[in-house]
Amino acid sequence: MTPVALLFLAVSMSADAFAASISKGAELSKPRFRHALGIGLVFGIIEAMTPVLGWVAGKASQQYVEAWDHWVAFTLLFIIGLHMMHEGLKKEEKVAHRKQTLWLLILTATATSLDAMAVGASLAFIDVNIITTSLAIGLATTVMASMGTLLGHKLGKYVGHWAELVGGVVLIGIGVMVVVEHTGIIH
Repeated sequence: MTPVALLFLAVSMSADAFAASISKGAELSKPRFRHALGIGLVFGIIEAMTPVLGWVAGKASQQYVEAWDHWVAFTLLFIIGLHMMHEGLKKEEKVAHRKQTLWLLILTATATSLDAMAVGASLAFIDVNIITTSLAIGLATTVMASMGTLLGHKLGKYVGHWAELVGGVVLIGIGVMVVVEHTGIIH
């Protein structure tokens, strides 16, 4: 995977965590940097772990789908991208102010990282370094979720859905690139 593709993948995987952290920030009256960094780290660590779990599952099934692995990767990325775009197009719900708990934060971070697990499974079918990829996703998610938390109390209702829309488009683009590379459509 090229460095540019890795960057786009990491940022697109961070989009839903960014959107969720904006809502977390909107729930806080005035988030401090250390609190935003803590939220970012929870999102980032979980988001870095899930592609590896998906990759392990993908590698375990690789021998059964090796002949059409690039289509599996494309299909998974396409479906995840469409889902992210669908979520981004939904009407934003009004944010209810509620108390933040670590368990609620972990649950939110886990829910937003399920797409990264599916992407990890699709990456098992192409030649990538999963450790580098998952670390890039985790770092991008930490930065984006920390920024989202800080921006959330001001931008929550305006920005969240755009992040998911862009992330979905990028994932679909990466899926198309995988098929193009493996089929030799463009030389």
